[in-house]
Parts: sequence; structure tokens; C-alpha cells
Amino acid sequence: MFLGVDGGGTKTAFCMVDRSGRIVARAQAASSYYFSHGIELVGHVLKEGVEAVCAEAGLPPADVEYAFFGLPGYGEAARDLPVLNATPRAVLGHDRYACDNDMVCGWAGSLGALDGINVISGTGSMTYGERLGRGVRIGGWSEMFGDEGSAHWIAVRGLNAFSRMSDGRLPEGPLAEVFRRHLDLASDLDVIDVVHNQWQGDRSRIAALSRSVAEAAALGDEVATRILTDAGRELALLVEVTRERLEFGPDETVPVSYSGGTFGAHTVLEAFASGLKNRLTPYELRHPLYEPVVGAALYAAKLAGTPLDQPALDALRTAPGTPASREDDR
Repeated sequence: MFLGVDGGGTKTAFCMVDRSGRIVARAQAASSYYFSHGIELVGHVLKEGVEAVCAEAGLPPADVEYAFFGLPGYGEAARDLPVLNATPRAVLGHDRYACDNDMVCGWAGSLGALDGINVISGTGSMTYGERLGRGVRIGGWSEMFGDEGSAHWIAVRGLNAFSRMSDGRLPEGPLAEVFRRHLDLASDLDVIDVVHNQWQGDRSRIAALSRSVAEAAALGDEVATRILTDAGRELALLVEVTRERLEFGPDETVPVSYSGGTFGAHTVLEAFASGLKNRLTPYELRHPLYEPVVGAALYAAKLAGTPLDQPALDALRTAPGTPASREDDR
């Protein structure tokens, strides 16, 4: 039995997969993004999630063959690595696990852990790609001065557009009313109180406003549409730079996939696909094979030296909740 853990800025997902490609159990816990709440948060979240997924699977943590923990922020503060690397040991009671950044979950899930590039756009954004055993990460420089094309990036630009519309510096479009309704504003200036005082600048709650931007775009708001289009273009640029760093040849067709809630906005995905198509170098945009948490379990099996065989991978693709099964449902 292999355990996959996909941490994120909004939630942490847990998944148990057996050798036949059957998803035996799932669980979910709070965000494991610890930069805002202290590194002790990671241990609390992992303990809760591992206990829940093991209870559903009906086995103790000691019986997990191998686990992979994809943790947000992993590798971004070198001094924290010893603590992060040791934390799962206290939860599992053994050393049959590995830790890395949650970007690896997105890549392993979307491309089945094969050479190529995955772009992640959720609360934050980055790319991770591999070629011939070498991995490269681009982006993910935090919401303060990076994470272009992410939900947080979209939301902040939406808030900026709202303030401009309120002042009259931009013509008012549907975005203004969407924000007023969603935030339940008595006056437009109350948005400052909501974001800075009530939310204390919480990145997850701010990022969730990207859905309001997408709603406004669907209502015909030109500014909101432009924000989403720009997000897609920024994500395509991340892929192009990742390709260069991985030293793919100019004539090589590079597999590219994507993960993260931002791609649920059709305008973002469309602009991203268009941005890749308009490059001079060839790409093959692929629908994600598996969700990131399943990718984490696949990667755990691979790290254990016992990767799932093709029949198991095929069975996993049709499991309820996977991207392939959702595609079939549409």
C-alpha cells in the first residue's frame, strides 16, 4: 500500500493506493503551508490526515509500504529542511518515506512521472519538469513578489480593478458588483477592513477571490477577462523558461500538462494553450492523467523501487474522481 500526500495553500490531500491501482482510502486536512503559521503546523496536519486515511483504509501507519509527502514551501528555507524531513517519521513510525515540494505531486500526477513539464497554478504558481532524470523548478517566488498567473495573483489584480472602478479610474463593469455581493460590503472602502483586518491578509482567503474574477469574466467584464488571459500567458512563459533550463532540443516536442484550481477558469486554460501554441518550439498539451495526490502515491511506489505496472495505471485512470473519469463524465 502506497501513501501519497499533496500539501497546498488551501488544503492537504491524502490518498492510499494499492498495487492493483485501486484507491483504497482518501482523507483531507487543513493547509500545510507553514510560513504564516509556524513549522509546527506541518506535524499537526500530517498527523490528522495520516490517521484519517489509515483509519479509512483499515491499516496502521506501520503497514504503509512507502509514502511520499509533497509539502508546500519545501526547499524554500534551507534551515527548515531537517525538521520537515523528520516530521513524517513521528507520524508513520518508520523511515519508508520521502519529502519534496508539492510541485512534484502535480508533475507526477499530470504526466504519470514521465519526462515533460507540469505547470501548477493554485494559491501560488510554479512549474516543475524533468528530463533524463534531472528536475527543474521555475517560479513559486511567493505571493509578495511572484506567483504570476496564480489564484492569489489573479485575486490581487481583481481587487486592484475593484478599487479603480470604485474611484472611477476604470469604467465600472460586472466585477464591481460581484465583489460587493461576495464580500457583503456596506461601502466599497470596507474591502480594506475585510482583507486586512478580518482576514489578516490570509493568502488562501484572498486567493479564493479569483473565483469572483472568473465569475465577472463570465458576465462579460472586460477587465476580469484580461486578468485571466494575462494569467494564462504568464503560465505559458513559465513553461518556456523551464524548457530552456531542461535543455530540450528546439525540435523536440515537449509534453506539458497542468494542475491546480486556477485552470478551472476556461479563459486561463485557453490563454495558456494559446501561449504554448504560439511559441516557436513545439509542445504537446496533455490533459492531466491523475490528480496530484494520486501522483504522490505513484511517486511513492516508484521511489520504493516497485512502480505500478501498466494494468494498475490503467485501472487508476478510471478510478472515480481522477481527471480521466471526470472527462468521461462530461
